[in-house]
Amino acid sequence: MFPAAWLALLLALAAPPRQQPVLVSAAISLTDALQEIESAYARAGGGPVTFNFAGSNVLARQIVNGAPADLFISADELQINYADRRKAIDASTLIDLLANQLAVITPVGKGSTARDVEGLLRLKRIAVADPAAVPAGVYARQFFERAGVWPAMEPRLLPLANVRAALVAVESGSVDAAVVYESDAVASRKVDLGFVVSGATAPRIVYPAAIVARSRNREAAAAFLAFLRGPQAAAIFQRFRFRMAPVR
Repeated sequence: MFPAAWLALLLALAAPPRQQPVLVSAAISLTDALQEIESAYARAGGGPVTFNFAGSNVLARQIVNGAPADLFISADELQINYADRRKAIDASTLIDLLANQLAVITPVGKGSTARDVEGLLRLKRIAVADPAAVPAGVYARQFFERAGVWPAMEPRLLPLANVRAALVAVESGSVDAAVVYESDAVASRKVDLGFVVSGATAPRIVYPAAIVARSRNREAAAAFLAFLRGPQAAAIFQRFRFRMAPVR
């Protein structure tokens, strides 16, 4: 009879090699949807996936500086183009994955205070992702500029590290309102929806995705990216108010 240690070694050698997880650096606004999609992917027989959620500007610089990642999903074209210019993504895999809209939210019970831009101008403290760096904040500035209210709005803004920080600020009641994505608004039960930005003042919001140039797990990354474009993932994205972007 084999000693226990030898038996354990034989079993380990006989076991199939453990599949390496796909490392996905994704915009923080995708947190809820992607975590649910990860479960659906596993049920469909897909391999393991690990997420790194942060502001897209932070993720782009991490990837450019050599941080491990297999797939990058940005909340805007600017950040993925920044990575592309520095040869940090495989441009041949670049797709537009999703579209989104901005939404104005307020603490629960105060939604009637921000039904339109004029309502926002009556508030004193409005949280946004940093308009100088973070996609959600850049989009918010575009919205205010198109509405002709940026000079009046800028002193009221509280710039934060990312869009989820703006969401948390409203959930805690520390601000009067926030400009986030529609997908953030529906993900929280602690906020009221004031309005969704639409029409001529609405910025074009797209989430591009690409495999990272230095990926060591390209085949698995491509499989997960294909799943994200498929019907199961689309149904989850749409429930969180994302829309599938047209294929380039």
